[in-house]
Amino acid sequence: MAYICNPININYRYQFNADPRKHGEIQICREAADPSMILFKGRYYIFASMTLGVWVSDDLANWENHSLPNTLPLYDYAPDVRVMGDYVYFCASRREENCDRYRTKDILNGPYEKLPGNFPFWDPNLFIDDDGKVYFYWGCSNIDPIYGCELDPDTMLPIGEKVALIYGEPSVRGYERVGENNSFLPATEAEIEAKYQGFLTHQGITEEMVPEATRPLIKGMFSNKPYIEGAWMDKHNGRYYLQYAFAGTQYNIYGDGVYISDSPLGPFELADNNPYSYSPGGFLPGAGHGSTMEDISGNLWHTATMRISVNHDFERRVGLWPAGFDNDGELFCNQRYGDWPREISGAKQDPWKAPDWFLLSYMKKTSCSSYRDGCVGENAVDENVQTLWSPETNGKDEWLMLDLGKESEVHAIQVNFGDYKVDIQVPGEIRGTSQARFIDDKTYFTRWKLEGSIDGKEFFLIEDKSQADTDLTHDLFVSEEGISVRYIRISNMEVPYDQIPSISGLRVFGKGGCDVPQKASFSVYRSSDIDMTIKIEAQADAVGHMVLWGSSPDKLYHSWMCMGDEAAFEPKRIGALISGKSYYVRVDSFNESGITEGDILHLESHPK
Repeated sequence: MAYICNPININYRYQFNADPRKHGEIQICREAADPSMILFKGRYYIFASMTLGVWVSDDLANWENHSLPNTLPLYDYAPDVRVMGDYVYFCASRREENCDRYRTKDILNGPYEKLPGNFPFWDPNLFIDDDGKVYFYWGCSNIDPIYGCELDPDTMLPIGEKVALIYGEPSVRGYERVGENNSFLPATEAEIEAKYQGFLTHQGITEEMVPEATRPLIKGMFSNKPYIEGAWMDKHNGRYYLQYAFAGTQYNIYGDGVYISDSPLGPFELADNNPYSYSPGGFLPGAGHGSTMEDISGNLWHTATMRISVNHDFERRVGLWPAGFDNDGELFCNQRYGDWPREISGAKQDPWKAPDWFLLSYMKKTSCSSYRDGCVGENAVDENVQTLWSPETNGKDEWLMLDLGKESEVHAIQVNFGDYKVDIQVPGEIRGTSQARFIDDKTYFTRWKLEGSIDGKEFFLIEDKSQADTDLTHDLFVSEEGISVRYIRISNMEVPYDQIPSISGLRVFGKGGCDVPQKASFSVYRSSDIDMTIKIEAQADAVGHMVLWGSSPDKLYHSWMCMGDEAAFEPKRIGALISGKSYYVRVDSFNESGITEGDILHLESHPK
């Protein structure tokens, strides 16, 4: 069988970003985001921002990165691809220049035919209807909406006027609020003006020196209004599902919503199930700006952007989750345990299937050869991608070991490397202006060796990648039959640029051999019209809890993973509600052996 464990296991390229917001300071990180996924001639393709290529797979689990011609706009964000007849159409984003399209019958070998465009756009999405008509959607702004228009299928140029389709409304749709955990409300005009004037002073310029058209964009940076962006259209049973991203890619709550219409250009109404894609908890959160695709077997999949955002706001990865349409035509995405191992069988499968293996490594005892700057071993088992273990040197004799506490049945180990204090010269020429950067397409290696032990003294080999010719920073080892082990040690590490390695997660999954946890005891109340607060009683036999909510007891489509007793010590505010809606809420407990479903409580709408 094939398995995935988010993020997608692929080589993420380094970029050297001369961010103008940082006064030209070079910031180094790996990035891939805004994925467009298609099925074309029996194979799967993902085009993602800043990869200089395309990812190709035969099974949705094992991906290879292939370079694309440098005549394509590979340094532009949000590449969009769609299949139309024998062709694949490609374009990407430019705010101030006309955006061209390209088409090809052979993605990997080309050639690519250029179709000149006649207007600039950002975050594009092409949609081909059943009747052969072509529609186009675009927008990425906290001021302007997502627009749509019809295109001439021969020239791919607009027919008629553009139509405004989706605006942000964070005071009504709580999930659209920006900030970690949807924490910010839009700023007042006075607050925006004060921050704007402070920005001008800090830059040493006057307002007269700022182009008039640019002033609203700068003020928008200080508005706390959500970016409404990343459109993607699907059609199901004659209805149109326009998906959009919200709230800001650098936050854990980056996600996708959906509107529904009987016409490709609307009017659209908010779907009952919103947000459609929302994964704010767990090891690597975020699930925004993506695409939804049906595979060969009729399964629906959603791929979207996950956030790290430590070395740069745009330090991001790509995730993949099962999705579907329910009997009422509601589009859903299952992100429960969304960064745990999941089997992909290649056949028709249940999108709500529970995990086969459970997290064994959370907050287990660690030891290491050394550490620097407070980057201790515990950081590799705290289920937080933003924290790291990092040794003092890049020597092959540096090691990290975790103790599972007892001999356990292990089926999967995910080895996650991060980046800490990467300090090298830019190995190429910075390109672009507003997105000035260099993306390094050189082949590098990420190498390591995993060993196991029962007693901590005698070790056996689990996986040896110390001579690997791959650069997989979120690599996954799987043993379907399982291995018996208590201690797991990683050593012989090598990372690009001969830097000191850093590990953000040494994550172990299997079967713990203990009783499943007791049912959770919790309370929930509506703390505002768009917020609810959950308090979960401390539970000694649980590793964590999964908070579920939705519009009815059988549609608990939304989820938020809480590790340990975090919701017991500090009640959990969930700010993703829609004004005026009532909800049903359930809290499940999970530990190293299984999941116990909780009772369902009804949460009324907030009293006016």
